[in-house]
Amino acid sequence: MGVLTGPLPLVPPKGTPGSQPAKGPSVVALGGGHGLSASLSALRLLTSELTGIVTVADDGGSSGRLREEYGVLPPGDLRMALSALCDDTDWGRTWRDVMQHRFKTPSGHRGSLDDHAMGNLLIVTLWELLGDAVAGLKWAGALLGARGQVLPMSTQPLNIEGDVRVPLPGGGYEFQVVKGQAKCAVAGSLENVRLLPEDARACIEALTAIELADWIILGPGSWYTSVLPHLLLPEMRQALCDTPAKRCLTMNLAMDTKETSGMSAADHLDALRHYAPEFSVDVVLADPTSISDVKEFERAAGMIGAEVVLGKVGASSRRPVHDPLRLASAYHDIFGNS
Repeated sequence: MGVLTGPLPLVPPKGTPGSQPAKGPSVVALGGGHGLSASLSALRLLTSELTGIVTVADDGGSSGRLREEYGVLPPGDLRMALSALCDDTDWGRTWRDVMQHRFKTPSGHRGSLDDHAMGNLLIVTLWELLGDAVAGLKWAGALLGARGQVLPMSTQPLNIEGDVRVPLPGGGYEFQVVKGQAKCAVAGSLENVRLLPEDARACIEALTAIELADWIILGPGSWYTSVLPHLLLPEMRQALCDTPAKRCLTMNLAMDTKETSGMSAADHLDALRHYAPEFSVDVVLADPTSISDVKEFERAAGMIGAEVVLGKVGASSRRPVHDPLRLASAYHDIFGNS
């Protein structure tokens, strides 16, 4: 049963330096995990009209434990998205660190809170008090002074499964079903990826945000478990196809991962077209260092109606992570050129 908690607070108060960024285009970014966090960290520098829509199929780690024990949405990717939008003040940064804090017993013995992120527990607490997933995320965003809002793609937990080819001793192969996001993420090249339940409804507030957006940003992120799921949910796929907004697809920096073993950048675009042939894209943004065959990549982009924009968006470190400032600069140019 929901609990009345009073009007939604505005924290920090209006007028606090850094709490009121310049208004820009209305942008909706879709994804999950570190990929969505990267795009939101960049986009928050360009606009205050920002919505992050998050996959809700995670079944590993702290999120998986809370999902199984309490029957709630997996909060981890939602927490990361909120943290990426935190207000650029001592208040916002402090609460971001609180949200991201992960418990670990100092003695080395495993405790009941070990590996749980504080933000996951806080979000689940708000859901229990309010009885509403979207309202709970709004309260968490208010605490962080979030520059924008975070919404789940669905208000019910979802599951991902797919098929992998398993070689047979006598030659040939058979298909083996892999169930769950955590297992799919390390299964190798997946085929026939499915989102369950098939009749799951999309979050109404997320559909509205997509309809009213000026720009849709899809990716970066784990291709089969963070990016494509938004196109596997029927109502959301329809909304993404029908919206008058421009669409930008942001490519990953690392292509050949445990989830996409042996796949090139062009293969990633072909996979998107395979699962949602009616979905078109205006711009595909990629770092040139991640594209092995530019002509083949441009061919695949053309098949989904997209212009290719190549730009240095990776961080200077050896790890394949996006740099928020470089990514923001690339998005700024793309928005301006439209």
